[in-house]
Amino acid sequence: MTTLALARSWRPKTFPELLGQDHVVKALTHALDQGRLHHAWLFTGTRGVGKTTIARILAKALNCIGPDGQGQMTSQPCGKCAACLEIDAGRYVDYIEMDAASNRGVDEMAQLLEKASYAPSNGRYKVYMIDEVHMLTNHAFNAMLKTLEEPPEHVKFILATTDPQKIPVTILSRCLQFNLKQMPVPLIVEHLQTVLAAEKVESEIGALRVLAKAAQGSMRDALSLTDQAIAYAAGTVTQASVRNMLGTLDDAYLIQVLDALANKNGAALVAVAQEMGERSMSFSLALQDLASLIQKIASAQVVPESVLDDWPEAAEIRRLATVFSKEEAQLFYQIAITSRPDLSLAPDEQTGFSMALLRMLAFRPGSAGSGPSQSAGSVSNGAASTATKPAAAKPASAAPSAAPASAAAPKSITSAATSAPAPKSTTSAATSAASPATASTSDRPDWHSLMRALPVRGLVQQLAHQTELQDWVDSAQGVKATVITSLPQLASADCVGRLSEALSVHYGKKVQIEVVEGAVEKTVAKIDAQVQQEKRQNAEERIAADPFVQQLEREFGAKVVSGSVRPA
Repeated sequence: MTTLALARSWRPKTFPELLGQDHVVKALTHALDQGRLHHAWLFTGTRGVGKTTIARILAKALNCIGPDGQGQMTSQPCGKCAACLEIDAGRYVDYIEMDAASNRGVDEMAQLLEKASYAPSNGRYKVYMIDEVHMLTNHAFNAMLKTLEEPPEHVKFILATTDPQKIPVTILSRCLQFNLKQMPVPLIVEHLQTVLAAEKVESEIGALRVLAKAAQGSMRDALSLTDQAIAYAAGTVTQASVRNMLGTLDDAYLIQVLDALANKNGAALVAVAQEMGERSMSFSLALQDLASLIQKIASAQVVPESVLDDWPEAAEIRRLATVFSKEEAQLFYQIAITSRPDLSLAPDEQTGFSMALLRMLAFRPGSAGSGPSQSAGSVSNGAASTATKPAAAKPASAAPSAAPASAAAPKSITSAATSAPAPKSTTSAATSAASPATASTSDRPDWHSLMRALPVRGLVQQLAHQTELQDWVDSAQGVKATVITSLPQLASADCVGRLSEALSVHYGKKVQIEVVEGAVEKTVAKIDAQVQQEKRQNAEERIAADPFVQQLEREFGAKVVSGSVRPA
C-alpha cells in the first residue's frame, strides 16, 4: 500500500485551514456570507501557494448542502455531504477542472461553453476551473469572452494562472482578480512542525528552516521536499541530512568566507572553495546563500532590530555587521549576485566561485593599498619602526607659527592618522626639551603626481583626485598635510584614514591628513577634464579640416553631429 504524499494528504479542505492567504479568504468568506457572488474569479500566483485548493474549497462552499441535505451556500462547507466528499475525491460531476495547457484550442473551448448552457446535474452551481489559463490561444480567449461576461446564472468560472501578464485585458476585466502571496519562511517552518508532529517524525528546527528556504515561497514544494527528506534521513530529519540531500552550503563555510575577507586572507578564501569542491557542494547555491547572508548583514548595519534572535546565525550577523563597512557589504552583495550567471562561463564552477571571492578581496574599498610593493610584512615592519621612534615633544615656540584664522578661512572637515601616537619615554622627552625637533615645509611633494601614483581605488581615489595640497609640514614626529577640497561629502573618516594609511606606507612614516572645505583651482580631476576637453577639441578641428569630410559636406550636405567626435 502506497502512502499518500504530504502535499496531497495535507491539502486544506476549508478556508480556516488555508495558510498565508488571509486577504483572499477574507474577501471570499464575506462574499459567500452576504450572497454577493461574482460569476468569475481569477487567482494568480507562483506554484504551490493554493490556487487549485482555493478553487476546490470555493466549489464546495457553493454546492454544500450540509450533513442533513438541507443546507444552503456557506463559507464553511461541512465536508460531510455528498458534494463536499465528491469534490475532495475529484469526481463531482458539476465541478469540472480543465488544464488549459493540454486543452488550449478554440474547439475545446467551444465544447466547454456548449455544455455550460445546461443546468447542473446534482449541485447548486456548475463550476468550471480552468488551470494555467494563460496557455489558451487567442482564438480560445476570444471564444469565451461573451460567455465569461454574461454566463448562465448556474455557472461560475474560476481561472488560475502563474503568468497573468499573458492573459488579455479583455479577460482580466471580466474577472475578480486575487493575487496569492508567496509563503514566508517562518510560516512554512511552523506548518512543517505541525505536519511532522502529526506524522510522528522527529526533526530539527534548523532542518525545517533549510527546507522552507529551499521551497522559495511554495508550500507544496516545502511538503514535497519534506517527503524526500524523511526518506533520505530514514529517521530524524536533521539539518546535516537535509543539506546533504539538497547540496546546500552550511552557514559555517559562509562565515569562514566573510572572516577571510575581513582579514584580507586570500589563501583562506581559496582553501574554503577547495574544501567545498571536495564535498561536491553547489557553488551556485553557495553564492545565493552568501548573497542572502550579506543582505542580512547590510540590513543589520542600517536597522539593527531587523536581526531576529531565533536566527541560528544572529550572533555572527551582528558581529560581521561591525566588521565590514556599509560600502563593503554593498560591494560584496553586488559581486555575489552578478557572479552567479558567470559560473556557466567559467572553466568549472569551483573556479568561477573562487574568482568571485578573489574579486571581492581585490575590489574591497581600500584594499588597493596592499599591492605587491606593500605586502603585509612591509606594512608590519613600517608600523613597528614607527612605533619604536620616540615621540618628540612639540616646542612651545612652534605654536605661534600657525597662521591666524580669518573669516574667509576654509572650514576643517576631518583629520585622521594611520596609527596611535607612540608612547613617550623620559629620555626622548628630555632630549626634545633640550633640542626641539625642527619642522620643514620646503620639501612639498608634487601632489598631483603623488595622487596619480598612489595605489588607491574607489572612494579613496575619488577623494585623492578632488583635493589640492595646502600645507605640508615634515617633522620628526611625522608629516602633517592639510588639503582642501570642494566636495566635503567624499571626506568621510574612513576615506581620509585610508588615504593617510596609503601615504604613510609610501613615505615609510606616519602621515596625518587634515581635510578642509573650500574652493580649489587645480585638482587631478580638473586637470584630467581639461586635458580631455583639449583632446576632444583638437579631434573636432582635425575632423573639420579633413578633405574627405569637407567633400562630403559640399556634395551631400552632410554635417558632423556636435559632440559626437571622440579622441582616439
